[in-house]
Amino acid sequence: MEPAFYSSSAELVEGWEKLVSNGSSEADVCPYIQKLTADVISKTAFGSSYEGGQRIFQLQSEQAKLIVEVMPFLFIPGFRFLPTKKNRRIKEIGREIRGILRDMINKRENATKDGEAHKDDLLGMLLESNRKVNQENDNSKWSGMTIEDIIEECKLFYIAGQDTTSSLLVWTMVALSMHPEWQAQAREEVLRVFGTDKPNFEGLDQLKIVTMIFYEVLRLYPLFAIVLRYCNKETKLGNFTLPPGVEIALPIIVVHHDQAIWGKDAEDINPKRFSEGISKATNNQVSFFPFGWGPRICLGQKFGIIEAKLAMAMILQRFSFELSPTYVHAPYSVATLQPQHGAQIILHKL
Repeated sequence: MEPAFYSSSAELVEGWEKLVSNGSSEADVCPYIQKLTADVISKTAFGSSYEGGQRIFQLQSEQAKLIVEVMPFLFIPGFRFLPTKKNRRIKEIGREIRGILRDMINKRENATKDGEAHKDDLLGMLLESNRKVNQENDNSKWSGMTIEDIIEECKLFYIAGQDTTSSLLVWTMVALSMHPEWQAQAREEVLRVFGTDKPNFEGLDQLKIVTMIFYEVLRLYPLFAIVLRYCNKETKLGNFTLPPGVEIALPIIVVHHDQAIWGKDAEDINPKRFSEGISKATNNQVSFFPFGWGPRICLGQKFGIIEAKLAMAMILQRFSFELSPTYVHAPYSVATLQPQHGAQIILHKL
């Protein structure tokens, strides 16, 4: 999947180079980076169905914003069933997304029957894995995933694979704009490892400073403010006994900013705290979990980190950047934690 990471990142930096042809230019980097990560997940998740993938991204982005707008009213019993304009649009989007995905899946399954299977993207791998499970279990109705299950997984590709990486990259650019000394160190490391050459997979593992910066950004601006977990059976948690049916909200953003855990500089950007790894920074406590933890930890975290490293390396090779005077620091949560008024940054061509 690395070629998809590189081609989409190259398109981003080429666009910015045109933008700063006179030496420097101001831009809200959010839509550019969202397009980058949408391009990557469209190519890696759906391959030949790239345009359909792009449409899913647009629809899910609109749906997330609408859900945030109606959230304050969901405590009113039966509100979600009322035929308000926003409720109707949310349902219309849901039907359109399901229709696009159902059509993609049917085309793939028909291609597989004709001997033209595509196994080099996430949808292809998912369908192939499901086919093998069904064969091993003689197509028992309890063995593999249903079409509805696969549709839900495909929807998750976008929320987990696009929104998260774009959030990490945007907040990293904001943080490095606020702290040019760390931007300079990160650039020096990238140039030492790659020079001006195309970043490669092996070299990305050598970017220790960039990794430290990513961890610190994920601590201060976690992808999700909270994560929910459901108790299927009675569970003991410290001095508490949780009965089945209880839903727990784990406030990631609160834990990540806790001075008792991180010290008096918990609100400050200090990548050095991760210089000896996560375990040392957290004193071996589960107090840093931007991708969740345990058996439900995010399977795509390596995918996202590699994509973000490659994109950031290419940006640092070509540009220096600083915050615009018009930037307003206002993190807010939609599907992920995002800058409410955009990320206005002045790009300078190196």
